Amino acid sequence: MAQAFKRFLPMFDRVLVERFLPEVKTKGGIMLPEKAQGKVLEATVVAVGAGARKDNGTVVPPSVKVGDKVLLPEYGGTKVVLEEQEYFLFRDGDLLGKFEN
Repeated sequence: MAQAFKRFLPMFDRVLVERFLPEVKTKGGIMLPEKAQGKVLEATVVAVGAGARKDNGTVVPPSVKVGDKVLLPEYGGTKVVLEEQEYFLFRDGDLLGKFEN
């Protein structure tokens, strides 16, 4: 997994995330079909761009760092497949929030 990020770095204010896996079992042990699992809106940041550039040339650093747990919008993001693993690319400003550790 680490090898993929040496070859791919997000540009500007882009953030690469790995979504959490959906729950496939209920607390009672019943397996859920794919349609009933729902969309997971939580993810871990795996790579971050250098930041957005303002009109005057200054760079605004990203608000998240690698390892942060974030809340994603329900729609949006660009799917990126690296070494057969699925990731999503979002703009820093599109992320809805960051979970405290």
